[in-house]
Amino acid sequence: MDQNETGKYDLVPNQGIPTLLTWMLVVIAGISVANLYYSQPLLNLIREDMGVNEFQVNLVPVMTQIGYALGLLLIIPLGDLYNRRTTVLVSLCTLFFALLGIYFSTNIFMLLAASFITGFCSVTPQIFIPFTSLYSKPEMKERKVGMVLTGLLTGILLSRVVSGYIGYLLGWRPIYIIAAVLIGLSAIAVARWFPNVEPTYKGRFIALMASIRQLVAKYPKSLVYAIRSAFAFGSFLGMWGCMAFRIKEAPYFQNSDAVGMLGICGIAGALTASNVGKYIPKYGTERISGIGFAIQLTAWIVLGLFHNSYAGLVAGVVLIDIGMQCIQLGNQSATMRLCPEATSRMNTIFMVTYFIGGSFGTFLAGSLWSLWGWYGTVCAGLLMLTGATVVIAINKWLLKD
Repeated sequence: MDQNETGKYDLVPNQGIPTLLTWMLVVIAGISVANLYYSQPLLNLIREDMGVNEFQVNLVPVMTQIGYALGLLLIIPLGDLYNRRTTVLVSLCTLFFALLGIYFSTNIFMLLAASFITGFCSVTPQIFIPFTSLYSKPEMKERKVGMVLTGLLTGILLSRVVSGYIGYLLGWRPIYIIAAVLIGLSAIAVARWFPNVEPTYKGRFIALMASIRQLVAKYPKSLVYAIRSAFAFGSFLGMWGCMAFRIKEAPYFQNSDAVGMLGICGIAGALTASNVGKYIPKYGTERISGIGFAIQLTAWIVLGLFHNSYAGLVAGVVLIDIGMQCIQLGNQSATMRLCPEATSRMNTIFMVTYFIGGSFGTFLAGSLWSLWGWYGTVCAGLLMLTGATVVIAINKWLLKD
């Protein structure tokens, strides 16, 4: 674990990761994933600036998440085939220009295209997670992965806080210049300190992609973990995708900065559950996941019954973020443990499915909002959790531990 003459670390699988390197991964994970969510508090501002309706502007986060899912499918497996450091640097540099593209967009079509590329290249955290799992000491794997996931989830939530306030003060575009600068600094840090890691897969890219299908066939449990988490993530993103619309209406009549305040509450929920990783070995993935789903269900009940009060919104936001942290960490860690020598590809199986669920949940919530307002959003959230419940039931019936 010593630093070599270039300043990078020389690591050995299962022998540990230096604390400073871990924190660098945590921070860059949060900065990278935040790009997926800057738009959510700004949707009303974008809609007014672009002259489009609510359904059309809701396609901005949908396209971003679809791009992210495709990036996960095509980029993340490269972590097993090529040097991870090179993959991360190329992604960050492309992301820098995509963010500038969003800033300079003059119509909804340019914005959607740039948002898609932004999502496609924001996959850095999902390269860091299997890297962390592979090189951490066995007794520290869940805790170290939990740190990176906490950085990721905090980035998701803090992005709404920052973009909400900047949008309120300066309009919706400046946040993307700030984001581009942060990505540029992240690329410099990766070039300076991220280690050169030898690939674990010897072969061609086509064979690598085919091996993902083989891994699914060999480890069907991976799909159970991924699909039920995807439904939960769709429920989570559906709420945030429509929160800007809800907060604009009676009795609130608030702007994007109010969504930012709710994002702070979400961060509190994420940090509350940040140490859940240390309980997974003791209580197991199924129990931790079950607790997470129960918390999310409670959140939607609160959001449905008490959505006309700030207390109801705050409670719902905190609960849904705690539940999401439990569900993701439990299932993602379990997925990578199925085949430690193929952590990047196992993570691909999980995250592609995860963000397909997220994009579908965002689309469903936005569509039902157009029909029934906030009650339509609540209905979408409950439908997504119903899908997760069906997967859990099938798992207990067909794939008993």
